[in-house]
Amino acid sequence: MRILGIDPGLQTTGFGVIEADGPRLSYIASGTIKTSAVATGDLPARLKIIFDGVREVTARYQPTCAAVEIVFVNVNPQSTLLLGQARGAAITALVSCDLTVSEYTALQMKKAVVGHGHAKKEQVQLMVQRLLSLPGEPGKDAADALGLAIMHAHASVSFAAMSRSTTLQRRQHAQFKGSRTY
Repeated sequence: MRILGIDPGLQTTGFGVIEADGPRLSYIASGTIKTSAVATGDLPARLKIIFDGVREVTARYQPTCAAVEIVFVNVNPQSTLLLGQARGAAITALVSCDLTVSEYTALQMKKAVVGHGHAKKEQVQLMVQRLLSLPGEPGKDAADALGLAIMHAHASVSFAAMSRSTTLQRRQHAQFKGSRTY
């Protein structure tokens, strides 16, 4: 299974591609898609760069699935909205290439890669380097993207094992309680 991890950002979107063969992980590629060539106020042009960049990475490395980081809510709601639009452009590019997209929070990725959810970026970089036997530390955005791909590789094995061990049955009813559906 070849997995493409995407760490969305309006200025810099990280990507990382790994190959998973059971528990063995192999590094394929990583890098960033930068929108700095376009004026900061030109949001549509920046989103197009992200969309085109993700499609180009997908065409070049032919992943079988993708993992994308879920946006966290910032103190500044405007920043959160802009980040959400960059994430939307990346997900749309992935789906337009017929890829299955899984979503994980930064906390889940850090816990899977480093061992605790509040790890610093430098710790993620170091663990990604060790897990993939890289000669040097990847950049911060690329390391996060590779971490998402690693997280998905481990999670997909667990999900496949669970699906083999039990059959899931759809609920015939639901109750509404405290703004949650059960």
